[in-house]
Amino acid sequence: MTVLVRLTMMLAGYAVACLAAALVLALGTLAPHWNEVFAPLGPQPPQLQSAAMWVVVCLGAIVIFFVGFLPTLLVVIIAEGLALRSVVAYGAIGGALALAMAYGLDFAGYIAPAGIDIAREREVFAAAGIAGGLVYWLFAGRSAGAWK
Repeated sequence: MTVLVRLTMMLAGYAVACLAAALVLALGTLAPHWNEVFAPLGPQPPQLQSAAMWVVVCLGAIVIFFVGFLPTLLVVIIAEGLALRSVVAYGAIGGALALAMAYGLDFAGYIAPAGIDIAREREVFAAAGIAGGLVYWLFAGRSAGAWK
């Protein structure tokens, strides 16, 4: 029973971490250009803009959940097995995973389109991964390996 509760806590922690990562990612990439997005539509009430931002965050969390599930599952299994409980480790591992997914196959940065600076977006991905790792630690990582 303890292992089943632990697995449920890990899955819930991962879901909340994906939501936090999506929030950081949406704020970091969309917020600087938010007025440009709504400019063609004319003046919009703030309630519509905040609702649109939450829709983007929720959709981003779903995408992050499914895209990052297998790499994160591998890291979580290793962290559980080693009973890793350090907040710094979870933040660093989350940032490294998000940065690796942001680079994808283009880890050296050679395939960047001409005239587009993607360094800022990769920094935002790293920040989103760090936020996700810290939130996961808050929900499930503090008691890693407690089932042993």
